[in-house]
Amino acid sequence: MIVRPATLADAPAMTDLLNRIIAIGGTTAHETPFTPEAVASHYIAGDEPICCHLAEDEAGLIGFQCVGHNPALPEGWGDIGSFVSPDRQRSGAGGALFAATVPAARAAGLIVLNATIRADNTPGLGYYARRGFVDYATDPDYALKSGKVVGRVSRRFDL
Repeated sequence: MIVRPATLADAPAMTDLLNRIIAIGGTTAHETPFTPEAVASHYIAGDEPICCHLAEDEAGLIGFQCVGHNPALPEGWGDIGSFVSPDRQRSGAGGALFAATVPAARAAGLIVLNATIRADNTPGLGYYARRGFVDYATDPDYALKSGKVVGRVSRRFDL
């Protein structure tokens, strides 16, 4: 497995993976499919992204993890998002991505990573707990566009 910074050339593969995860449902708050241009702007280049890494092997993209600016968060905080192929979860990709993300976030001057996770996303909650993220806020009334209430948990990782 190789972990490296994402480039604009990776946007189509990242889009395919993210849209597959969205279509399956249950592990992301994203509900609307992305275009490669939106993935590039939101995760790779532009004002929002701070860093984005991907994990790949000879079969292709395994997953990606990005940190971005969020004006709703305190100064020095970054929002982290992690997306791993459903058939490659628990492969070690998430841990390898986090090992690349932490020093990049520190180098960017961040002091805290924020992960806001759907409360019904058991794999996501477990992933961030294993990395050392701790709960600091909850939103039990968070609902999807369908009206289904799933709640959210916000966790922090002090860099």
